[in-house]
Amino acid sequence: MTAFLTILFNGLAYGSLLFIMSIGLAVTMGMMRFVNLAHVSLCMLGGYITVVAMASWQWPFGWALLAAFIGSGLFSIVLERLVLRHFYATDDLTHVLLTLGLVFMSISSVAYVWGPTFKPVSVPAWLTGQFDAGGLQLERYRLFLLLMGAALATLILFGVERTRFGAMVRACVDNRRAAAGSGLNIDLVFALTFAIGGGLAGLGGGLSASMLGLDPNFPFRYLVYVLIVVSVGGMNSIVGTLVASLTIGIADVASKYYLPSAGGVLIYLVTVVAMLWRPNGLMGRKMAHD
Repeated sequence: MTAFLTILFNGLAYGSLLFIMSIGLAVTMGMMRFVNLAHVSLCMLGGYITVVAMASWQWPFGWALLAAFIGSGLFSIVLERLVLRHFYATDDLTHVLLTLGLVFMSISSVAYVWGPTFKPVSVPAWLTGQFDAGGLQLERYRLFLLLMGAALATLILFGVERTRFGAMVRACVDNRRAAAGSGLNIDLVFALTFAIGGGLAGLGGGLSASMLGLDPNFPFRYLVYVLIVVSVGGMNSIVGTLVASLTIGIADVASKYYLPSAGGVLIYLVTVVAMLWRPNGLMGRKMAHD
């Protein structure tokens, strides 16, 4: 029973991290109909910003994470304005080839600037070690990730459901042509949404650096995980992305504990079953045409 609860806790913490890394892609893919594989490169960028802020600038961990969020968000605006927006009207294959090329470029650029080796991230002392919870030895940092995921999920849900900007985003998700006809500035909504999604990706990268490791191959290692979360949860569905992230996180941790020789096969089995059951994702839906 103790082992089961520990696996559940670790899986939920890992799933929370996957949620932070994936939610921006879920929203932007749902709203813009744009398959942006370079989203994981923004995660990597956030990780390296965190490393530089802490190691070179001597910033505290919290400020370094804020810098990762802001820096990745600003970079994503530049990327969207200078490159991606010119390809919105093209087909999915073009999106994949373009952004996959950007992933390769980001890997080469990071290897050139920061080198090919892993970059360590030292978390504050109050986030290291374990604590006793009714006989369970739980890691403080994983609890921090779990709380961060819950807080961000609540904040994003509130922002989408209860704010004017959230209403604008929902209108663009439902039907871009109707939203534009109602006077909404689609380009501005796209840019701001892309910035928030990119910022969250950077934040996820900063949070993941100490637990998952950070090196130039980071995008290749976690691209599949992010795409699985978005596919299983359903594009533009925040709750669906959260449920999928937690499910995949638990499945991945459990498979590595109970079936170490089988690798991550369980998450792919979960993905296949979920997509056969709900082809549009757990909480996805068909979107209106423009």
